[in-house]
Amino acid sequence: MSDQWGFETRQIHAGQEPDPTTGARAVPIYQTTAYTFRDSDHAANLFALSEIGNIYTRIMNPTQAVVEARLQSLEGGTDTAVGIPGALVVASGQAAETLAILNLAESGDHIVAAAALYGGTYNLFHHTLPKMGIACTFVDDPDDAAEWQAAVRDNTKAFYCESIGNPKNNVVDLRAVADIAHANDVPLIVDNTVATPFLIRPIEHGADIVVHSATKFICGHGTAVAGVIVDGGTFDFGASGKHPMFTEPDPSYHGLAYWPGLGAGSYIIKARVQLLRDLGSAVSPFNAFLLLQGLETLSLRMERHFSNAQKIAEYLDAHDQVESVAYAGLASSPWHDIATELGGGAGFGSVPAFEIAGGLDAGRRFVEALELHSHLANIGDVRSLVIQPAATTHSQLTPEEQEATGVTPGLVRLSVGLESVDDIIADLEKGFAAAR
Repeated sequence: MSDQWGFETRQIHAGQEPDPTTGARAVPIYQTTAYTFRDSDHAANLFALSEIGNIYTRIMNPTQAVVEARLQSLEGGTDTAVGIPGALVVASGQAAETLAILNLAESGDHIVAAAALYGGTYNLFHHTLPKMGIACTFVDDPDDAAEWQAAVRDNTKAFYCESIGNPKNNVVDLRAVADIAHANDVPLIVDNTVATPFLIRPIEHGADIVVHSATKFICGHGTAVAGVIVDGGTFDFGASGKHPMFTEPDPSYHGLAYWPGLGAGSYIIKARVQLLRDLGSAVSPFNAFLLLQGLETLSLRMERHFSNAQKIAEYLDAHDQVESVAYAGLASSPWHDIATELGGGAGFGSVPAFEIAGGLDAGRRFVEALELHSHLANIGDVRSLVIQPAATTHSQLTPEEQEATGVTPGLVRLSVGLESVDDIIADLEKGFAAAR
């Protein structure tokens, strides 16, 4: 594959050649649990990482490997020293972000995260990780550099944010946050689910690690649950002494010291051979295949998503039953300029949210009256979707926590699909009529 190929070419071709045995042009589904060894030496070499190949599908699979190589290319991730992609596809977005943190932090450690997060992520950081001994400090205003710095402790191991917050639609100045993280000897992890690498490539703006719920726009059709971690290879885990999990021998893997032994790309290798091996959140080969089908049309879909979403946001902004619209594509958004800078003006995401007059009850009437929009807990589908975060995705949060994440009782979140925009607007009019 040529490194000079454009995004659209790489989303179709990166990581794959026609099958050498059959000549199959499409990536086959390698629906197998395990792979035969040539002999005992071959088996031993594979387990020792002295030779690369497939052992067991919980750890790697040829269909999965193409997805990983393709996403590494699209996000600008690194190659690994042992010849496997610098990306790891796992069973879900929640699994991806969990492994991304556990690969850096253990009991007694601490992370810093923007408060404007998907509700499942907020709960993971606020409730579940502390049960494992990993504390989290939330930054209520991710635009405030001083607040990020003030949250840092001696045991801080990572910064975390979403490039485009869900559902707040704030856009983080990634370079500014990355600079603070690096000044404190920790990597920045960015959830790039809403933007996708077609719009924003966080590694180009200083991030070290990127995660996705690949269930969303990468798949794009509401048919597969998966997640991905991409290693930028940009962070030096040996420079500060703050990351002993990378610099000291791992007794669970032949005493390997990942950073001295493998260097850039060791982050993703450790996640694969240690955490994925032990925790088992593997993606199925068939779901990996479905991700490939989505990736081949990612740019085309995102262009239409962005175009439709901009028109919908402008429609909502002018509607007399809408009190406010959260969408960086509006010139009135406080994040319009940084979103334009990061995305190069190509778009502003496609998950606008708005505050409906009448609050929670009006929102309920609005949602229930829609016919074209599907009322469900997902984003990034080709279909237009709708949900009330306060009653669903963020319902486990306290009112104070909901406010910090940008969720109010009357907030309605849309995921603008690929239908004719006039049909989407006509359906929204039915919702507003019912809410009135």
